[in-house]
Amino acid sequence: MSALPRVLTVAGSDSGGGAGIQADLKTMLALGVHGMSVVTAVTAQNSLGVQGAWELPVEAVRAQYRSVVDDIGVQAVKTGMLASAELVELVAELIGGTDAPAVVDPVGVSKHGDALLAVSALDSVRTKLLPVATVATPNLDEVAQLTGVRVDSEARMRRAAAAVLSYGPRWVVIKGGHLPGEAVDLLTDGSEEHWLRAPRYDNRHTHGTGCTLASAIASGLAKGQAVPEAVTAAKEYVTGAIAAGFPLGGGVGPVDHGWRFRGSS
Repeated sequence: MSALPRVLTVAGSDSGGGAGIQADLKTMLALGVHGMSVVTAVTAQNSLGVQGAWELPVEAVRAQYRSVVDDIGVQAVKTGMLASAELVELVAELIGGTDAPAVVDPVGVSKHGDALLAVSALDSVRTKLLPVATVATPNLDEVAQLTGVRVDSEARMRRAAAAVLSYGPRWVVIKGGHLPGEAVDLLTDGSEEHWLRAPRYDNRHTHGTGCTLASAIASGLAKGQAVPEAVTAAKEYVTGAIAAGFPLGGGVGPVDHGWRFRGSS
């Protein structure tokens, strides 16, 4: 039996299991790749929010990354919560020295509005991390945080994409899930455009959507798919996961990473 494509997530842990490393690994399993992890931070987190977060030392993050990449190897890397400027710069350096596509989810705040990235780290994301990204996947709040461009309509998504691309990623997915109407995302490299549309489901249990999308894209890239193919397939997978999202605890439940196994739609 040949080895499965290997994807490495570099992100924070979500103790509630809906987002972060846990969501990443579930997505990778569902999409048929071997998921591996570098934990950057530990959060105390549930359906109501983030009660605490503790970043790991730079040395611990570097050691995890080198341990995996130097022995096992990777076909794609995905980043999530990086917490501090020091960790952002380290991860950018590590990715820059790895011959594999990188999907950067520039996580700034949680679904509940809890800060997951120090304000002091934003410049490092712009100048160090985005330039080594094959695909960047900011939501509209993260676009505003990084570029100052505020998107209140589909028409402004192109401007947002241009602003993010100016920092150097090869492709960007501007996630329009916070706009009214159907769920529309814009994938572009500055010349080629793909508008990805899906129905909006009346389901508030959407915890982990950003992590899941980025991990699904990385899984597709690891299988050898081109960026537009990987992003289109990831959008389809996430749309199904949102439709099947379920209540958990007293707040916002997670998307269902195993929806295809259960025959949900």
